[in-house]
Amino acid sequence: MRLGADIGGTFTDIVLVDDETGLFRLGKVLTTPDQPDNGVINGIKQVINGDAGQVSHVVHGTTLFTNALIERKGALTALVTTRGFRDAVEIAREHRYDMYDLRLRRPAPIARRRHRFEIAERILSDGTIRQAPDEDDITRIAEEMRRIGIEAVAVSLINAYVCPDHERVVGRILREKLPGVAITLSSDISPEIREFERSTTALCNVYVKSIAEKYLTRLEARTREELSDAAGLYVMQSNGGLLTASQAIEAPIRLVESGPAAGALAAAHYAKSLGISDVLSFDMGGTTAKACLIVDGEPLLAPEFEVDRQYQFKKGSGLPVKVPVIEMIEIGTGGGSIAQIDALGRLKVGPHSAGSVPGPACYGAGGERPTVTDADLLLGYLNAGFFLGGDMKLDKTAAERAINDQVGASLDLDTIAAAWGIHQLANEAMASAARIHAIERGRTISQFPMFAFGGAGPVHAYGVARVLKLPKIIYPFGAGVMSAVGFLTAPLAFDFVRSSPARLEQLDWGAVNRSLKEMEEEGRSRLAHSMGDREVSFRRWADMRYRKQGFDIRVPIPAGKLGPDSIAEITASFERVYTELYGHTVPNTPIDVMSWRVVASGPKPDFKLPVNTSKSDGPLKGSRKIYVPDAGLIDVPVYDRYRLGAGDRLQGPAIIEERESTVVINGPGEISVDQNRNLIVDLEVAR
Repeated sequence: MRLGADIGGTFTDIVLVDDETGLFRLGKVLTTPDQPDNGVINGIKQVINGDAGQVSHVVHGTTLFTNALIERKGALTALVTTRGFRDAVEIAREHRYDMYDLRLRRPAPIARRRHRFEIAERILSDGTIRQAPDEDDITRIAEEMRRIGIEAVAVSLINAYVCPDHERVVGRILREKLPGVAITLSSDISPEIREFERSTTALCNVYVKSIAEKYLTRLEARTREELSDAAGLYVMQSNGGLLTASQAIEAPIRLVESGPAAGALAAAHYAKSLGISDVLSFDMGGTTAKACLIVDGEPLLAPEFEVDRQYQFKKGSGLPVKVPVIEMIEIGTGGGSIAQIDALGRLKVGPHSAGSVPGPACYGAGGERPTVTDADLLLGYLNAGFFLGGDMKLDKTAAERAINDQVGASLDLDTIAAAWGIHQLANEAMASAARIHAIERGRTISQFPMFAFGGAGPVHAYGVARVLKLPKIIYPFGAGVMSAVGFLTAPLAFDFVRSSPARLEQLDWGAVNRSLKEMEEEGRSRLAHSMGDREVSFRRWADMRYRKQGFDIRVPIPAGKLGPDSIAEITASFERVYTELYGHTVPNTPIDVMSWRVVASGPKPDFKLPVNTSKSDGPLKGSRKIYVPDAGLIDVPVYDRYRLGAGDRLQGPAIIEERESTVVINGPGEISVDQNRNLIVDLEVAR
C-alpha cells in the first residue's frame, strides 16, 4: 500500500491505494496551519482503517516552505560573496517590471545588507583562479556571524558555477566554526550562470532549511509511529520527481511548488488513460487555482520560477529561484478567496483568502468576510448538509449576511445577484489567466479538454470552460484530493545542470560529454539505494538562444556521445521549440548554448485507476434549486456519484455530489460515466 498526503492552504488531502487489490480510499481534513503535520496525521487516521502495517511508503507535498518565504518566517540568514558583489541581490536585474508604477515594490533580499559579507577571491569565467580566498578572513567573518546570532549562511561566489573550489573552502571553514548553522553553497544547489539568480536560490534554500529539517524529521517519525517503521517518507519536488526525506532536507527549495506539481502529474496520468495527449489541468482549491498545459502527455517544464511576488501576475516582481518546476500559472482565486468592493466601487475577488482559519463565513468558525464558497452555497451549488460528506455543516445564514452586508448593499444587488457576480467574476479571472498562460506558450487553448479537480474545481470548471470555449471537461473520481493522487504517479528523480556558455559551432565536445557523463553518474549514485542500474533512465536538455538574445529556451538533445555531427540535429530541435514559442526562427544567426541539463529518474509507479464495473444503483438523490444563467433559480436533479455506473448518461443542468467535491453543471451538456468513474462532459452541445 502507498499513501499520498497533500497539505493545502485550507484542506489536507489523503489518498491510500493498494495496487494489488485496487483499494482506493480518500480522506480530507482541515489544514492545521500552526503545526501542519497534525493535519496529515488526522487524515491518515481517517483513511487507514486497520491497514497501518501494510503501508510501504508515504508521499508528501506541502506549501509550508512557500509560506515561510512569503511571510519571512525563516532563519536569520547571511550571505558570503565575492568582494564588490555584496549588493548584487539588491540591484537584481536593474529592471522595472512595471515602468509606469511610481510605487513599485520589490521583495526584500533574504539577507539584509548588514548580514552580507564579502571576501577577497576571484575565479575567472573560464575557471582560472586569479585570487584564492584568505582562510583567516573567512574565520573572522565566521566569528562576526556567531556574535550577531546568524542561523543560516548562503555562499555565492562569482563564477562558482564553473569552478566551485572556493565555495567549498568557505563552506568547510564555516561548518567548522559555526556548528549547527545551516550552510548552502550556490554551486551545490544551482551551478548556473547569472549571479543574482544563483544567489537568491541559495539564500531561499538555506533560509528554510532548518524549518525543513525540523518538520520533515518530525513528520517522518510521526508517520512511522502511526503506520509502521517500514513506511518511508518521500517528498514531491516542484519538477514532478520524488526525493527521500533526507534528500529533501538538504534542498527544500526544490519542494516549493510540490502540491501544484502533483496535480499536473495526476492530470497527465488520467488523460493518458483516456487516450488524450493534450489537456488543460485546472486545479482550484480553497486558497488558489492553478492552470497547467499538458502537451504530448507531459506537463511543460520551466528552468526557474518566482516566490514572494509583490504583484501576483507580474513577472519580475518576485525572487527568482533557479530550480526546474512544472510550468503553471497560479491564480489568486480559490474557494476561500475574499470578495470585496474596492476604492472605485468595483467588485473584486481575491487574492486575499480566508484560509482554513477562520475560513469562509459559512464555516461558522468566526469568519465574517464573504468568499467564493459563500457565494457557491447561496447559488445552490453546495449542499449545506453534505459538505465533506456531512462531516462539516455549512451556515447559509452567515453566508447570506456576509454577502448582503459587504457586497450586495454596496452595489444595490439582491443576494443571488451578488453571489452570482462573485462566482462569475472568479470564473472570468481564472479563464483569462489560463488563456494568457496558453498564448505565452504558443498554444490555442480552445483545443484543449479540461481536467478539473481540487475541492472547488468541479464547482467552477463548467463556467470556466464555457468562457474558454473548450470541447469537454473530465471530472475524475475523488477530484477533491487529486493532488494527493498525483503523488502516487511520480517516480524518484533528480535533475542536474552545468553552465558552460559557448557558440554551438565552437563547443568543446569533449568537455560537453564529460559534463553530461558526470551528471548521469551522479544521478545513478543518488538513485542507487532505491533501484538497480538498469532501472535508471536519463533525459537531456540544453538551454539555448540566438546570439545577443537575453533569455534561453529549453531544448531536448539526443542521447549518446555528442560531437560536431550532432550540430544539425540539435539546431533542428532548437528551431522547432523556438517556432512553437514565437512562430518563427531567425535565419543566419549564430546559436549559443548556455547550460546542459540531465534528469535521472526511476520507473514510474504502476498506478492503476480504480475500475467500477457496477451498474447504476439509483443515483438520483433528489433535486434542489440552483442558479442557472438566463433561467434564474430552477430545480435540477442531484445525483450520488458513488451510485453512478459505467455507461450512465446524464443531461445538464445537474449536480453530482461526492464527499470531497461537487460537480456543478449549470447549463446544457451531455454527461457520461466511464469505467474509471470519470465524468466526461461534452460541451459541444452547449454552444
